[in-house]
Amino acid sequence: MWSLILQASWVVQLVMLILVGASIVSWVMIIQRAFLIINARRAATAFEDRFWSGIDLSKLFRQVTNEPDPDSGMEHIFRSGFKEFTRLKQDSGADADAVMEGTQRAMRVALSREQERLETNLPFLATVGSISPYIGLFGTVIGIMDSFRGLANQTQATLATVAPGIAEALVATAMGLLAAIPAVVAYNRFSARVDTVLNSYDTFSEEFSSILHRNVHSRPRQQQG
Repeated sequence: MWSLILQASWVVQLVMLILVGASIVSWVMIIQRAFLIINARRAATAFEDRFWSGIDLSKLFRQVTNEPDPDSGMEHIFRSGFKEFTRLKQDSGADADAVMEGTQRAMRVALSREQERLETNLPFLATVGSISPYIGLFGTVIGIMDSFRGLANQTQATLATVAPGIAEALVATAMGLLAAIPAVVAYNRFSARVDTVLNSYDTFSEEFSSILHRNVHSRPRQQQG
C-alpha cells in the first residue's frame, strides 16, 4: 500500500493527503462529540433527579449558580429561566403574563445556545461524508488517465503495463471511502442523539414553565382572598 502511494502521481498524492487530513479531523471531532453528548445526557439525568426531588427552587438555583455544571444544558436553561422569572416578578409593574413571556423567552434563548453547542462540527462530518468519495474518485480518474496516456509510449499494451497505475489510482477511491463512511455513520448517530437530548430539554422547559405559571398566577388570587 505504501509503495502504491509513493509511486502515484503528485496530483493523486495531493488527493490522498487531503483525504487523510479530513479523516484525521473527522475522528477528532467524532471523539469530542461522543464525549460531549454522553456528558450532556448524564448531566441532564442528574439535574432532573435533583429538580424533581422536591427541593425548593430558590435553593436549587443558588446551588447550581454557585457550583455550575458546564455539561448540563438543562441546568443552564433552568438558571436562565428562574433568574429572569425572579427579576420580572420583583417588578411591581409587570403582570403575570409579562413575567411568563419574559421567562419563556429567556429559556428559549438558552435552549438555542445549547442546540448550537451540541450541533457544533456536525455539518463538517456531513460534508466529509458527502464529498470524500468524490474527491477520491477524482484522484482515481486522474491516475487512470495517466496510466492510459503512458500506454501511448508502449509498443505493446498488456495488463501488466497498465495494472500498477490503475492500482495506484484506486487507492484514492479506497481512502475516500475510508474517510466518508465513519463520518456518515457518526453524523447520523450523533444527529439522532442530539435530537433526543434537545427534546428532553424542550420537555423540561415546558414542565418548568408550567410550574412557574402556577406560581405566578396563584399569588394574585391569594392576595385577593
